[in-house]
Amino acid sequence: MRLAVSDITEPILTESLMTERLMSLVAILAVCGIVVSSMSLQHHYATSKTAYCDIGEMFNCDIVNRSAYSSILGIPVALIGMLGYGALAGLATVYRERSETAALLFGGAIAGLAFALYLTYIEARVLGVYCILCLSSLGIIAATTILSSVIWWQHRRRTGDR
Repeated sequence: MRLAVSDITEPILTESLMTERLMSLVAILAVCGIVVSSMSLQHHYATSKTAYCDIGEMFNCDIVNRSAYSSILGIPVALIGMLGYGALAGLATVYRERSETAALLFGGAIAGLAFALYLTYIEARVLGVYCILCLSSLGIIAATTILSSVIWWQHRRRTGDR
């Protein structure tokens, strides 16, 4: 039985194509994260009440985005989110071919998820109210973390890193 070159390279090409598509999905999610974070930043600085984000007693973006927890060392949390999502977008597009990108992408997504979970804890246990935009960002970074973990795992398997 003879093996053709295509028999050997096809799984590599398929995995490479899958990684490329996953990177594109991460980039799309990162852009969505930038949009959501920019909307939160606008709420942070706005003085008027937001109608679409005020849904009963449990959901109010204005309370969350104008609370003492909405800034760290004077930097709005939403701006930190925009910068984080921008870094993830850059890794998933401009730097996608570099060997260290998979690990950086996964590490950045884990850090973003940990930060979002901390902020969600603050919403639930300290403020007693949730922000729809913040929960949307949590969903985006959770999905990004899952995708980036697959990218990282594929990279490790392909390169033999342990």
